[in-house]
Amino acid sequence: MNILAEIIGYIAGICIATCFLPQTLQTIKTKNVKDLSLISYIIYCTGMICWIIYGIYLNSLQMIIFNLISLYFAATILFMIIKYRKNH
Repeated sequence: MNILAEIIGYIAGICIATCFLPQTLQTIKTKNVKDLSLISYIIYCTGMICWIIYGIYLNSLQMIIFNLISLYFAATILFMIIKYRKNH
């Protein structure tokens, strides 16, 4: 495969995988989940699980790793939405 395409793929993967990091840290810090959409995070996590399964099918380590990272951050937020919404 073209090295430029690989580099672009890794940059994209890093960007996508870490895009939830600031939201995750903010949510952990404040425990404020009132403006976060439960349905959106359920759909996003479901999509990430499907991408991981697809990555396994394709034997794409890059796809598996970056989607696992994305799923970790999004699932953390999803867990906090479920946990802290009950208190409000």
